[in-house]
Order: sequence, then C-alpha cells, then structure tokens
Amino acid sequence: MNGDHGRRLQALARLTVSIRLAVSALVLAAILLTAAFSSLLWWRTAEATSRQLASTINEQIVAAVRKEVAAIVDEARAAHTAIRTLFLQNVLDTREADKREFVFLSQLQSQATISWVAFGWPDGSFFAAHKLGDRRLEMMEISLTDHPGQRRVDEYDVVPGDIEFANRRFEPTGFRVADQAWFKAGLTADEPQWFRVMDHPTGQRPSIAFAGPIDVYQERQGVLAVIIEYTRLARFLSQLEVGRTGTAFIIDDSGELVAAPDKDADELHSAKGDTALLPLAQTARVKAGEAGRKEAWRSRLTSQGAAYEVALTPLPFPGWSLATVIPEAEFLGPVETTLRHLILGLAVGAVLAALASAMLARSVIAAPLSRVVGELRHVEAFALEQVRRHPSRLKEIASLSGAIAEMAAGLSAFRKFIPADLVRALLRQGVEARPGGSIQELSVMFIDIAGFTGLSERLGDRVVPLLSRYLDVTSEIIVANGGTIDKFIGDAVMAFWGAPQPQADHAARCCRAALACRRAIEQSGLADDLGQPLQIRIGINSGRMLVGNIGSELRLNYTVIGDAVNVASRLEGANKSYGTQILIGETTERLARGAVVTREVDSIAVYGREEGLCVHELIGIANEDAIDGETPVDWIADYERGLANYRARRFKAALADFETVLKQRGHDRPAELMRDRCRQLAAVAPDPAWRPVAALTSK
Repeated sequence: MNGDHGRRLQALARLTVSIRLAVSALVLAAILLTAAFSSLLWWRTAEATSRQLASTINEQIVAAVRKEVAAIVDEARAAHTAIRTLFLQNVLDTREADKREFVFLSQLQSQATISWVAFGWPDGSFFAAHKLGDRRLEMMEISLTDHPGQRRVDEYDVVPGDIEFANRRFEPTGFRVADQAWFKAGLTADEPQWFRVMDHPTGQRPSIAFAGPIDVYQERQGVLAVIIEYTRLARFLSQLEVGRTGTAFIIDDSGELVAAPDKDADELHSAKGDTALLPLAQTARVKAGEAGRKEAWRSRLTSQGAAYEVALTPLPFPGWSLATVIPEAEFLGPVETTLRHLILGLAVGAVLAALASAMLARSVIAAPLSRVVGELRHVEAFALEQVRRHPSRLKEIASLSGAIAEMAAGLSAFRKFIPADLVRALLRQGVEARPGGSIQELSVMFIDIAGFTGLSERLGDRVVPLLSRYLDVTSEIIVANGGTIDKFIGDAVMAFWGAPQPQADHAARCCRAALACRRAIEQSGLADDLGQPLQIRIGINSGRMLVGNIGSELRLNYTVIGDAVNVASRLEGANKSYGTQILIGETTERLARGAVVTREVDSIAVYGREEGLCVHELIGIANEDAIDGETPVDWIADYERGLANYRARRFKAALADFETVLKQRGHDRPAELMRDRCRQLAAVAPDPAWRPVAALTSK
C-alpha cells in the first residue's frame, strides 16, 4: 500500500511540474505575441500605400466581375447550344410538351444565372420556363388557339435535388412574342445573337437574351432564347467587397446603369441597390471617351469635397463596362493613424499579458479538466452525441480528452443499430447485456409498404431514398409516441410498446402511433415511380409475449417473440384481403377501448392457426367530431349489426345492412366482401358445420 501511495505521489509531482512549465510557457507566449502583434501592425501599416491598395482592390474586383460576366455569356451559349442540339438531332420535338418542359427546367436548375428559357413558334405561340427567385420555378404557355388571350402558368417548388408541382393558374396576358425583337430577328437569322430585352410575360424587366433560330430538316421550327435578367448581376455585385464604403457598377455603352449591388435582387424583386455614387461612374465614362471603352482607365474624381478613385474596365459582353468607385479617405486614413494604432496595440498587448497571467490557472488547468469531467458524465448517460474533444496544450489533459472522445466515437458506431433511448432505459433499469427475458403483456406493431416488391423491382437502387424517407417518417412518430423500434425488415418496421419502460396505456399509444403514421405518410407527398401516393399497411396486436435480450452470448437483440407477435404480423398482411390500412387484434381493441374508434371487421383464422380471431379496423381517435371528414358512428353500427346477422345465419338481413353501409360510404371493401359472402350463402345455405370464420391462406 505504501509503495502504491508513493508511486501516486510521484506521478502527481510529475503532473504538477508539467502544468507549471505550461503556465510559464503560456505567459511567455502571451508577452511574445503582444510584441509580435505590435511589430506586425507597424509593418503592415507602413508597407501599404494608397495607390497600391486601390490597385489591388480594383484588380480583384475586375477579375471577379469579368469572370462572372464571361461565365454568364458562356452559360447562356452553352444552354442554347444544348437545347438546340436536342432539337436538331430530333431527340426532342418542339411540340413535345413533357420533354420540352423537362429540358427547359433542367437548364434553369443547372445554370444559376439563367432567368428564362423561352421558345416562340412561327404561328405566335409561346412557351417559357422562368425562375421565381431561388426557391420557385414556373412554366408558362401562351397559345393562340388554346385559351387565347390567357397565360397558363404551372408553378413548382424547388426542393433539394428535385422540383415539386405547386399549382396551375390561368391569367390574362397581352404579351405577344411576335412583337419581340429577338423573335423577329431570330426568324430570319442564320445564327443566334445577343439582344437587349425589356418586355416579358410577367412585365418589364431589363435583361439580355441569346436567341436564334431552330431548324429541323431544313424547316424553321421557331426561335429559342436564353434570357438573363439584370437582377442576377445586381446580386453578384453585392457579394463583392469594394473596400468598406466603395461600390461597383456595370454600365452599358450609353452610360445607362445595367446593375448596382443588391443582395435581395432576383426575378421576383427588382434591383434597388444604392446608386449614390453612380454619377461619378457616368462622369468617368464621359471623361474616358472612346479609350475607356477599349481598355482599362483610371482617374481621381471629386464630389462634394471628397476624393474618389474611379476605374473603368471593359467587360466580355459587348458595350458593357465595370466602374469601381472607392473613397480615397478609405485607404489613406490608416496611414495617418499608424502611430496611434501602434501605441494602442502595445498598451493592449501589455494588458492582455497581465490578464493571461492572472487567468492562466483557471483557463488552462481548471476549466479544461472540468470540461473533461463533463464529457465523462455524457458517456455515463450514453449521451454520446454531446461528447466533444477539447484540445489542450497540456499533454495530460489533451490525452485524456482524446481518449474519452475516441471511446465515445467507438460507442457511437452502435447507435445506428441500437436505439440510444433504449440503451439509456436499460441502463437505468440495470438490465444486464446477457440473454434473458420475461413474459409481459405488450402491444406490437408491424408496418410495411403496399406493393413494395414490384416497386423495388421497378426502381432498383433508386428505391433507397424513398425507403429512407419512409423509414424516417415512421420512426420519428413511433419514438414520439413512446414506442421501441425493434428492427427494420426490408420495408417493414417492427415496434412494440410497454417495454422496457412500463406503459399502462401501451395499446392506446400503439394505436395513436399507427394513425399518426398513416396521416404523416399521406401528408409527406411520398409517391411511387408511377406518381401514386405511397400506401402503407399496419397490423397491431396485444397480448402476453416474451420480451428481453434474445440471442447468444456473442450477439443479443432486445426484442419480443411469441404468438401475439406472429398474429400482429399476419394482421398486417390481412389488410390486403380486406382493403384496409390498419387492423388490430381483439385484445388491443379491448385495452384501447374508449381511446380510439374501431369497427369489428370479421373473424379470421390467420395462417398457421385454426381458431377464429376477431379483427377490428382502427379508424380514428375517440371524441373527435369527424374522422377523415365524416362521422362514422352510424355506418359502423350498421356494419357491426350486419356482422352479427351474418354470424347468426340471417344472411338476407345481413345483406341489407351491408348494402346500407355501401350506400353511406360509396366504397367500403370490407362491406363489399361481406355483401358478396351473404349473397352466396343466401343462395346456397351452408351446412350445419359452417363457421363464420374466414381463413387466411397466406402470411
């Protein structure tokens, strides 16, 4: 014991020495840093000159703008060439609406600066794809025969990696493509060319268009135009830093403004940038004359007693020039205040060094250790997502923090396979990680996608994103309603309620989760490859089942097994026969009675069992005025009365009851099945051994 105690003291002494050395090193580093900062401040201030700074700023801005304008021109040409090639190679016909819409929209999405892709036919018909800012697109068509005088507009929402249809509307329009210069010139031209455009179907918006004819088999089909609105240039200019108070403008060969910086400008919002310095740019253009249109030109101009550095540079688009206007005081001021900065820097450095010495013990030693202890608490609670690595110059603390973070990272690898909430609950209850379990009354749910086998065969690996979204939606709802996700089996989700945390209302919770899953899938917009909304089937059953760690010493799974679990799986499949979405067992209905609305559908003998089981359809939550827009109390009573007559062999009376249900609902698959049975049994009386139990012949 004494030897161990001595070794611990020696280790503590070594740790103390290491920390003391670190404290001394940090204090020295603070002083050296202060001196280095002061020297650097003086050097940078003395090195810079006003003209060099202005030249550097201007060169950077010019390079960025020239690159952007060149990219815009190239993107427009590329988009026009790509679409034109599709037409010329007869891959796409100008009258194929679906393919044409897809191609036009894909060009808008792939080319950030393009605002319009438009096409005009010789007969005056017009079609275009148009951006509505960054989050919305619209397709429009103006026909001289179909809805003349109106513009058909289809709006789409832009979502990550895709677009979703939003709405369609018709609105009056006076726009005539035949009146547009780009269209008239394109009909007679041989090659595409640039045009300045003001009028659009949505109103007047200054733009440029790259437009030219489309010929297929030497026959002129119409004119294709790729249009860029000036607002896209205004947004780009807003991203440039022209000093602190300077600005940049794009002006045309007549001195008119093309774009001024405006970060909010797009196809929905007109440019409203600050143009207070625009007169200086226009004055510079007049002063530069013809030379300023051909090569870079710089000058010093004054306005209201202030001096400005103004530069003009031709841009890749014909007739356009970039004008940068920077207040001279912006880059001369630092030179005049160099001495004050240096003195202030030295004073701040001295203060920082003193503060570093005073706060060193707390910030370098105590605080890091406290944070490391906090990370251990997170590991203890299995809150692994909250564990962070805390870098430290002290090798002992850095090593300890790194070891804890690596331990948490290793444990986190299992979070994709084992729910963290389940692990925390098991830890709180002291359940050991070894095989074992107990018989408890629980509720279990099975969910899967209707027709998933065919869907997966058609989509191949493209089914993965759809399946992932579906699993995310259902998993979140199950967890939110207190359920435990057991496993994913392809498209099937298995979950149970009542363990590991006891839940007296486990059946009602399970039913609420099922209804919420159905509602969430309907509202999610998930659809199959045919555009049909995704349909799910759910089976629920309650009863006594074995719950616990099932498996071997090498691998365990916290799960439930038993006959009640098998019945839930069969009920999920029985939905296909009865045309329902959620079927629950008789025990679940009894436990959840009063909390949910159900109807007894039939007595069935599930696959593998001979005795009958009363099956109920879960319809909604109790005490709601309406469920899916209707009050189901009357037709449920009619159906269950028909079921009672059917079981009592009063087939004609039962037939009348089921007909009544169908009159009320229009379509009800269970009622249709029971009606057909009653017709057959009424026509040919069953033998005395007949039982009102339907046998399911498949799982």
